Amino acid sequence: MQVILARPRGFCAGVERAIEIVERALQLHGAPVYVRHEVVHNKSVVERLRSKGAVFVEALSDVPAGATLVFSAHGVSLDVRRQAAIRGLDVFDATCPLVTKVHVEVAKMRAQGREIIMIGHRGHPEVEGTMGQAAAGMYLVERAEDVAGLQVQDPERLAFVTQTTLSVDDAALVIAALKERFPSIVGPKKDDICYATQNRQDAVKALARQCDVLLVVGSPNSSNSNRLREVAENLGVPAYMVDDPDELDPAWLEGKSRVGVTAGASAPEMLVQRLVGRLRQLGAVDVREMDGISESVEFPLPRALAL
Repeated sequence: MQVILARPRGFCAGVERAIEIVERALQLHGAPVYVRHEVVHNKSVVERLRSKGAVFVEALSDVPAGATLVFSAHGVSLDVRRQAAIRGLDVFDATCPLVTKVHVEVAKMRAQGREIIMIGHRGHPEVEGTMGQAAAGMYLVERAEDVAGLQVQDPERLAFVTQTTLSVDDAALVIAALKERFPSIVGPKKDDICYATQNRQDAVKALARQCDVLLVVGSPNSSNSNRLREVAENLGVPAYMVDDPDELDPAWLEGKSRVGVTAGASAPEMLVQRLVGRLRQLGAVDVREMDGISESVEFPLPRALAL
């Protein structure tokens, strides 16, 4: 059995920045540091930070007045920011800069008097944060089929934005449906789907041509990890997601000679290497990394945490 590792895979710059913000906040202020929502969607990362003194909460009412609070990489609504200020919380913002870019787009489009259609997954924290950038005039669609039922005030004054971790192909279908129904709709100058999501999906498309089965390292609540699995499945390659290498079912590998491995943008490389070790135990004799691009994107830390 041969194992082929996707390139790129695993942590993106936004995830690395968010984790480092929590770690530096703990170094500077000591435990506990409160984090609204999981800072990134990965169980291993969250448990490691929790062991260092991070306390993960969903409601600001669970954060003592005056405490240190970190906003997760997914971003928050304007209302959450207002609540944090009212309660005197010492806030460090770990929102991914590419999510912040979408928030800025929403503000500009609303200032132009446009209603905004957001393409994303209902209930995802990034979607809730982005929808919360405006008090009104925003609509959510998840699939191309949702477009037909949209009721807007002025079809000539519409714009759209997207969740940053969507399937590139699925988003394209929704955008096409929006443009067909609302020819005057405008979008962002630059695609909202982040570079890391795009790169990892492109790598899976290339990897799918080389493997018989794909394993994705990622947590169930990770949007971008789920999309990697779907990309492979849409290309006819059986794909499975594991949060931990111990979840690997040997039955998935029966009759498979080439196993592809990738990881979502919130999954650490440590888990990939543990999965490779498990595959070696099950008979893998050759492990290689596919050709692919090298990412060099870096995002600066908040000034108050820069060393």
